[in-house]
Amino acid sequence: MSDDPSEPYGEHRQRDVYASGMLADDPPEHPVRYEELERRAMAAMSEEAAAYVAGGAGTEDTITENRRAFADWRIVPRVLRNVSERDLRVDLFGTELDLPILLAPLGVLSIVHEAGELAVARAAAEHDVPMVLSSASSYTMEEVAEELGETPKWFQLYWSADPDIASSFVERAEHAGYDAIVVTLDTPLLGWRERDIEQGYLPFLDGEGVANYVSDPAFRDRLDVPPEENEGTALMEFVDIFGDPSLTWDDLASLRAETDLPLIVKGVLHPDDAERAVECGADGVVVSNHGGRQVDGAIGALTALPGVVDAVGDVPVLFDSGIRSGADAVKAIALGADAVLLGRPYAYGLALDGEAGVGSVLENFRADLDLTLALAGHTSFDELDRSILLDRRPSGVDDP
Repeated sequence: MSDDPSEPYGEHRQRDVYASGMLADDPPEHPVRYEELERRAMAAMSEEAAAYVAGGAGTEDTITENRRAFADWRIVPRVLRNVSERDLRVDLFGTELDLPILLAPLGVLSIVHEAGELAVARAAAEHDVPMVLSSASSYTMEEVAEELGETPKWFQLYWSADPDIASSFVERAEHAGYDAIVVTLDTPLLGWRERDIEQGYLPFLDGEGVANYVSDPAFRDRLDVPPEENEGTALMEFVDIFGDPSLTWDDLASLRAETDLPLIVKGVLHPDDAERAVECGADGVVVSNHGGRQVDGAIGALTALPGVVDAVGDVPVLFDSGIRSGADAVKAIALGADAVLLGRPYAYGLALDGEAGVGSVLENFRADLDLTLALAGHTSFDELDRSILLDRRPSGVDDP
């Protein structure tokens, strides 16, 4: 990506793709449309991996609702506003980002591609897009940090039932140079995911996605023998301590005291929960329903966004769950998000072509975002607010 944030990236990306197709008499190597990207990625993965990545809780109604919620808000374009130069930069926790985009924490990426999180980190570094690394990664946080280099990096914490493990993860993330801790609140237990249950498939039991645990001194202290000597026992121990349904707001306040890094809570949908999280010391909030993977029949994450934004005032709010296009990002930012997290699209790029596939998704997403901003009549994200949208929700429907 160019060092010039005002470069008309969208036009350049279109030109390059069209020129490549004309010269090579061949369409782009990687699908541009999300539906085709998903279709080809699903075919490239094993049946179990495809179900794990694409699946959601129960009937998967929440996945559908995430997309329907975007249809409730329509962009109202403005014209003749001189949009020849755009500035896509945003400031987040004192760091200037070229784009209001981060890569969402997706676990167990080794089932998608053998290079997993390392390939994603390389693409993120190449395109200067921040990455949020999942606790449930297939490579250690230290290995991924090395690939990311100076690229902004956040560590997502799954809050273990063993507080020593949670504390050890936070300490390791600090030492590895991560810039923030993102604690996921909506996964004290795994949701009822019918696709996985039908296949009897939990990738952790195959030793996938547990690198941070088996390398952690606090986790290893729980074992009678090292994981290398008895992997099966170690994996069952992991399952037993992965989540903690007994956690309360008092625990969040205690976690806040353990680190000086920005602490961001993820998985918040209700304004009261967002407000309480800030009272307990959270520096930011990610509005998310875990991509529809936890609670069947839940509200769409975008539906929850305005209420959370209003509840927390000037505290940064990010958005996750259902982002597929530049228009989706524009809508979320107009509704108050400071940035959005991209999830399944980059996983599908990874499945198709590793680092190059992720990079292609990022290049296309940036072009789409740039052009959508310009064609809506705006030159920076600071100009966006709810006034640029038409609310098509049924009369009488309020934010939660």
